Amino acid sequence: MCGIVGYVGKKQAAGILLDGLRKLEYRGYDSAGIAVRNGAENAQVVKTSGKLQALIEKTENGRNICGTCGIGHTRWATHGVPSVANAHPHVSGNCAGTGNGPVESSVVGVHNGIIENYAELKAKLMSKGYSFYSETDTEVLVKLVDYYYNKYRIGPIDAINRTMVRARGSYALALMFTDYPNQIYAARKDSPLIIGKGDGESFLASDVPAILKHTRRVYYIQNHQSARIEADSITFFDLNGDEISLPEATIEWDSQSAERGGYEHFMLKEIHEQGMAVRNTFASMVRNQAIHLEECGLTQNVLNGISHIDVVACGSAWHVGVTSQYVIESLTDIPVRVELASEFRYRNIPMNKGTFVIVISQSGETADTLAALRKAKESGVPVLAVVNVVGSSIAREADYVLYTMAGPEISVATTKAYSAQLMAMDLFAIQLSYSRGFITEEKYKYYIEEASRLPQKIEQILKNKEKLQWFSSRISSQTSMFFIGRGLDYSICLEGSLKMKEISYIHSEAYAAGELKHGTISLIEDGTVVVGVMTESSVLEKTFSNMIECKARGARLIALTSEEHPVSDDGEVDFQISVPASDEIFLPSLAVIPLQLLSYYTSVNRGLDVDKPRNLAKSVTVE
Repeated sequence: MCGIVGYVGKKQAAGILLDGLRKLEYRGYDSAGIAVRNGAENAQVVKTSGKLQALIEKTENGRNICGTCGIGHTRWATHGVPSVANAHPHVSGNCAGTGNGPVESSVVGVHNGIIENYAELKAKLMSKGYSFYSETDTEVLVKLVDYYYNKYRIGPIDAINRTMVRARGSYALALMFTDYPNQIYAARKDSPLIIGKGDGESFLASDVPAILKHTRRVYYIQNHQSARIEADSITFFDLNGDEISLPEATIEWDSQSAERGGYEHFMLKEIHEQGMAVRNTFASMVRNQAIHLEECGLTQNVLNGISHIDVVACGSAWHVGVTSQYVIESLTDIPVRVELASEFRYRNIPMNKGTFVIVISQSGETADTLAALRKAKESGVPVLAVVNVVGSSIAREADYVLYTMAGPEISVATTKAYSAQLMAMDLFAIQLSYSRGFITEEKYKYYIEEASRLPQKIEQILKNKEKLQWFSSRISSQTSMFFIGRGLDYSICLEGSLKMKEISYIHSEAYAAGELKHGTISLIEDGTVVVGVMTESSVLEKTFSNMIECKARGARLIALTSEEHPVSDDGEVDFQISVPASDEIFLPSLAVIPLQLLSYYTSVNRGLDVDKPRNLAKSVTVE
């Protein structure tokens, strides 16, 4: 995601802009730039490709650019390759701006988002005599503002509003007009934008970290609203150009909030911490190339006494259970039943000698799961708890406890706790299989080695997330999505669908791919997004055939595969994501990462509260 900063006041702007961009580096970018005005002079635009450090060095950390009003930007390429010409800020004139002096231009701007009808608008502007120096949709947007501003001889707000009516897509926009020194104008649709008020100075940013050191007083501009930002005043307007009032908010960080570590949201931070969470959980259970469960009481005798397993959980933890069902049953001859805790506690479920109950909960306080645990214990069957919180109620009451090492998880939508639970359950399944004689020692060592590589592969996926950032902007206006797969892939569809619906509020459903023709396919229509998870080689072709059936009915297809078994690249899918190759029982740990990112960026593009989705709590401690 791109980053925007803006400043107007009495201080030199360049250094403040660069510092703000530094705070936004976590968003990912391929180029950076700033535009600074010194009074009535034309703006000086400086842009570089690559890391922000190049811009800092080029401007001598802002010291060689004079002016008290400016805007800055870090760009991640969407329209046009990473280059200086395509970097922001963009201007309404014909010179891209390289830092060799002021730029002759009536409008200078930066923009986050994607303008979907930019080609149509560009053609219109070219017919009016405009020429273009870049491949970007942002240059089109800036020149469209300039066109309305000059053609109709109207003020900046009216020109921006006319542009908002014509432009389709998402945007957070910050502009400076040559005729209006010491003013910044802003507008928003779907992409985040905040305005900060200081003492004789004002700020603009795409997220709080960029301006937090300067002010805690902020305004959250809403869709189709615009603003005029001056050092001593901030004025807001609706789409009709009428002045409106917005409430001032105060940023109040508690000790947990201060630990975001520069990430935009806890969820994004926690997605990036999954490699560490999985690595730490693995290390807590494996030593000297052997899995040790005896320390939590799971001795050979206990494992030998298991003839049936009930996995009981809620939400994402239940999805871990579904994945574990496939893994345990593929490695042993032990039947596994996965139950929702809220159903298990009220059903008359036979629990006989040899039944072994596993409850999974991040907090260890989940009310339904705790009640299910107590029901199992009343029936006299042993209970293993997989939890993340030492000393929690579930941990205290279970017979055996496997602790995941995810650390504190603040975002409501679980990510790293989920991945740590998958690792714990995979290692449990491997040890159960080996201790019961279902796999050889050679296979046992192979699985442990494969599991040890997962953290590195997770981190590899996270380093290559740019395509997901881009594609999420293409689906953020969806109203319905479907996730389909078979076997282990279906279990990941469940989690991917839940992530999408809980933080983006897009209606989303997961289906076993073979069930589509039993009713669900009637919901597929033009533009419906269908995500096909296809990491299991034995059923890949069957799931792909189901996807093609959806495409024939107008669906847009996303394919999630392993690098070892990609689908054919002949244009049949609209977007393909591949995860590193691994043994197939571990591929769910990798395949879930792109689905988490896709959900996260979609939610951000929709301007939602990612960490605190509506109506949800982190830990459901009441029924």
